[in-house]
Amino acid sequence: MKLLTVNVGRPKAVDYSDSPGGATGIDKQPAEGAVRVTDPGPKGEGASGVAGDTICDLRHHGGSDQAVYAFAREDLDFWERELGRPLGNGSFGENLTTSGLDVGGARIGERWRIGDELVLEVTSARIPCRTFASWLGEQGWVKRFTRRAVPGAYLRVVEPGEIRAGDAIEIVHRPDHEVTVEMAFRAETTERTLLPRVLAAGDALHPELLRAAVAYAEKQGA
Repeated sequence: MKLLTVNVGRPKAVDYSDSPGGATGIDKQPAEGAVRVTDPGPKGEGASGVAGDTICDLRHHGGSDQAVYAFAREDLDFWERELGRPLGNGSFGENLTTSGLDVGGARIGERWRIGDELVLEVTSARIPCRTFASWLGEQGWVKRFTRRAVPGAYLRVVEPGEIRAGDAIEIVHRPDHEVTVEMAFRAETTERTLLPRVLAAGDALHPELLRAAVAYAEKQGA
């Protein structure tokens, strides 16, 4: 398992962004050399955890629980075949493009060590938005991406550090529950009845998903 590239985006003015100022940082390109990754702080205040990366819409992106976004090269390859077009590393707005790592099958609370220092913890799945769909320019993209249910993972920073392309990735902690990134994604999108089951991941869950799961479970129990 290894890190193929670390990808960062610069702000770009577009006519489809919902962010204040109408800009997006979704166009991420591989960075050269070492890149530092740290906890960016609370959502709405902190942006990306990856140095040099830009997040324009702090209402929905960034912050400690979405500090880093990872997507597997194997899943980009699938979409290359499906869409019939090349998709370079960073094409889905991911900070980390990985190889040999089952990102969708990662469990919430799972921890990865990348390189010598950095430790990340899986918190949730990426939910597709209008900016993502407009960026790719594919008809019905949100529905297609959602049906595939291989969304990539958001992660928080447990131990900061520098990483670079080619670094090894090691799973240093794997929880004993069943809640994977893919299950969490389905619970948030197409299979709401899964929400009570994701509670098994406890406080490792992204706080927004945790609140939604608790509310759903309480409603069903009423």
